[in-house]
Amino acid sequence: MKDNFDLATLRVVVAAADHGSISAAGDQLELAIAAASARVTALEKSLGFRIFERSPRGVHLTPNGSVLVERARRIIGDADRLYEDMYEYRQGLEGHVHVLANSSSLLQVLPGVLKTFAQQSPRIRVEVEERGSSQTQRSLLEGLADVGVVDAPIRVRGIDLEDFFSDNLVIVAHVDHPLARRDAVYFDDVLDEEFIALIESTALSARLAMSASAANRTLRIRMRMHGFDAITRMVSAGLGVGMLPLQAIRPQLSTLPIKAVRLRDAWATRVHRIATRRNIPVSPAAQTFIEALRTERRRRKKTADDQAV
Repeated sequence: MKDNFDLATLRVVVAAADHGSISAAGDQLELAIAAASARVTALEKSLGFRIFERSPRGVHLTPNGSVLVERARRIIGDADRLYEDMYEYRQGLEGHVHVLANSSSLLQVLPGVLKTFAQQSPRIRVEVEERGSSQTQRSLLEGLADVGVVDAPIRVRGIDLEDFFSDNLVIVAHVDHPLARRDAVYFDDVLDEEFIALIESTALSARLAMSASAANRTLRIRMRMHGFDAITRMVSAGLGVGMLPLQAIRPQLSTLPIKAVRLRDAWATRVHRIATRRNIPVSPAAQTFIEALRTERRRRKKTADDQAV
C-alpha cells in the first residue's frame, strides 16, 4: 500500500476533490488524464475503498475520501513548508513564516510588528495574506499556514487561541443621519436601519448577524462590501449605516462626512487572537514571530495601564 501513498498521488486526490474532476486535477498538475486517473485508482485499490464516487458530471468524495483529503491537505501543507524552509536555509535565510490575518489586525497592529520584526530578524521571511477569520482557522487545520490572527466568536476544534489585542466596534453613520447626534447606542436601537455590511465569510459579518439573531431580529442588509473603506464610502453617500472597528477607520473619520457612534453592548469590545494548530509544534521561525506578537501585546497592555493611572 505504501508504494501508492506518495505526495504526488495525494496532490492529485486533493486537486480532484477541489475541482470535482480528475481531468481538471491532471490539468492543474500538468499530468496526463490517464496518469492522474491511474494514480487515484491504484490508491483506491491499495486502500480497499473508493475515494470518489464517479458520474458523468465528475467526481465527489465518499465519507472515507473526505477523511483522506482532510489529512492529505495537512501532509501536503507540511511538506511544502518544509521544502520552502530548506530552500531558504540554502539561500542563507533562517526560515519562512506564513501568516494569515484579518483586516482589522492588518490595519491596526501588524504593520508596526512586521517593521520591527524585519529589523530584528532580517533572515526570517514573513509572508502575510489577508484572510477572514473562519478561512484562516480552516487553513491552519489543513497545514496551509503557520500562524493566524483572528476574531473568533466561535472557537474551532483543533485550534489554539491566545489573546493579542482588542478593539471597539462602533456604528458608522452619515453626519446628517439622526444617529450622528447620539454619543452612544445599544445595538437594538439601530436594527431598523439599512446596513452596509462586509461579505458573509468574515467574522465581523458573522458577529453582526449573531447579534441581530440574539435580539430576535433580522438584519436589513442593503449591500455587502469587501473592505472597511468601501463601507465608509457607502455610508458617506447616505446609503445606510455600518458596524466597524473604531481603531481601523480613524483616517476615514477625519476625511469623510461620517461619524462613529459608540456601541454600549459588552460584545462590542472584541479580542483578536493569535491562532495556531493544536498539538502541532511550530517551526523556530514561526515561534520567533509569535514571540514578536506577544511583545506587541505586552507593549499595548503597558501603554493602557500607564494611561489608566
